[in-house]
Parts: sequence; C-alpha cells; structure tokens
Amino acid sequence: MRIGIIMAARPGLEFLAARAEELGFSSFWVYDTPLVHGDPFVGLALCAKSTDRIRLGIGVTSPALRSAPAAAAALGSLNALAPGRIICGVGTGNTARRTLGMRPAKTVELASFTAALQDLTAGRESDHHEGTRSSRVRFLHVDGYVDMEDPVEFVVAAFGPRVAAVAGRLGTGMISFALHAPEAWSALGRARRAAAQAAGNSEKAHSYLVSSLYVLADGEDRYGDAVKDAMGHIAVTALILAVENPAFRAALSREEAAAVDRLLHLRGTSATDPNRHHTLYHNYLGRLSPGERDLVVPSLVDRFGLVGTRDELGERIDALEKSGVDELLIQPVVNPEADMAELARLLP
Repeated sequence: MRIGIIMAARPGLEFLAARAEELGFSSFWVYDTPLVHGDPFVGLALCAKSTDRIRLGIGVTSPALRSAPAAAAALGSLNALAPGRIICGVGTGNTARRTLGMRPAKTVELASFTAALQDLTAGRESDHHEGTRSSRVRFLHVDGYVDMEDPVEFVVAAFGPRVAAVAGRLGTGMISFALHAPEAWSALGRARRAAAQAAGNSEKAHSYLVSSLYVLADGEDRYGDAVKDAMGHIAVTALILAVENPAFRAALSREEAAAVDRLLHLRGTSATDPNRHHTLYHNYLGRLSPGERDLVVPSLVDRFGLVGTRDELGERIDALEKSGVDELLIQPVVNPEADMAELARLLP
C-alpha cells in the first residue's frame, strides 16, 4: 500500500512537500476549500519547484468553484512546473460549497466538468457553456505556457456507485474521504469496472483514501487524548456532515447524535441557522482544540480513523488494499514534520 500526505495550503507548505519526498512518500496533496484554507494551486506551484519526484495532487476541486478553462489553465501551469506529476481530484464540492452556505454541484455537472478538464489539459477542444451561450474552446498558447504533453491523472470523489460509474465512464480513478469499510470499496470498484467496461475504458485505475493513522504503543489507550488529537479533525467532519445531512444523522448512534448537539452548542449555532457555515466550519480540518476532545466518542474513533497496534493496522490496511485502495492519504495535524517522520516508518 502506498502512502501519501494531504494538507491545507499555507505558507511553508513547500518545505513539508520536500520533506515528504525525502521521506519516501508517494504523493503530496492539498485541499481545495476556499475561505477556509489557502489556495491549492499557489501552494502546489511552490511544492512543484521544491520537489523532483513526488506526485502532487488537488484534493479536490469542483465545478462549483471554477470554470473548466480556469481550472485547466491552473492544472496545465502546474504540469509545466512538474511534468507528469500532477493529480487532480474532482468532486461535487460537498464541503467547499457548504462552507459558503451553498449546495454542492450535481453529479452531471461533476461529469461534464471532469470531461472538459480531461480534454483541455490534453490539448483537445471542449464545450464551454455560460447561461444560454455555448462555444468550443481550447488552449491558444504558442510558447509553452502550459504542458499538454505529459498526462494529468484525474480522480473523482466517490462515496457511492453512481459517481463510481462516472469514474468508469470517464476512465478516471477514485478518491474518498474516511471510507474505511472494505466492502464499500469493493462495491465502488465493481461499479467503476462495469461502467469502464461498457465505455471501453481500462478497468484499472488508482484509488485513494483520505484518512488519519495512529499507531498505538503497548498498553496505550485507544481512545486517549493523543489519538483524538491525531484523528479528531476527521471525526468532527463526520459530525458536521450529520448537521448538513439529516439522513446521515438519523443513522448515528445515540452517543454520536449527542456529540452533534454538543458541537452545535460549542459553535453557537443550529442545524437550521442559515449562517451556520460561519462557525460550523471554523478551523475545518485543522487540529482539534482541547475543548472539543469530548466530541470524539469511541465509535467515531473506530469508524473514522485508522487506529491500532502495528499488527492491527497491518490487517486493516491489507483488507483495504485487497478491496481496491491503492494509496492512503494521511493528514498530519499535530506536528506535521515529526508526524511524517513517524509515519514514514510504516513505508515498505
């Protein structure tokens, strides 16, 4: 199983990318969440200049954030700086839209946006629509401003078979956030392969899992503060999803639902407040504050983190790999450089 790193864009990101390359990680990704984190394309441009081998990923952009020509220009520019090392994740903008108080894009928009990016970054023409007007567009440069020769790898953010089928039809890979059930990945893989076969595309593509990972020392508390600090940022995203998605909340245990209520109380908002995004997403995917540790109840640790002894983690990672996951993307939040060095000990 390959392991990569994912982080929020911020000053100094390029030094962490260089260290990740030095430690032997497979890839280095940056979140795309406007008004919460820094700009991923600016951050990855610096990372491209400070590295030579490691692959660089956007995790993930959305048709609700940028037009396809603008996103393609950014990707092509990155590809010119790091030829053949760029990965672009594309999603509906579930988080990046909700942080703006808006709804995510539709699956059909995700599909058309991804297809346009595939065409444009490869030097082909694509349809461009603005309201009732449409045209055919392509890059018009003559002096190598962007790289359209080296391929950009595309992956779509998939949580269910419908988007997995989009990946198959478009010939892309998949990326998912905190989806730790091997049977879920097996189902995504089946849906993708069936759609790829029907479209005449390769049935094999890379799959990435964004997660957290903590190796327990002998006798260490599985639900202690150190564990919560390492994976609490992901656990809190599950509680936020429960606020935004009543169906997801309905499936939570009583203890988890109570944690959702505590989160809303701590943030001073409610599930019906139209301005809840102002506080609900404060410090989103940042290190958990000590005052919010009690939100991370044991079942959230079990469901949304890779936590265990070295042998336990080996078994879980092996099961995920057999179900179709090719690479784990881990966000170090406590002490990124030290956390990466510790994580590197798990590399083959």
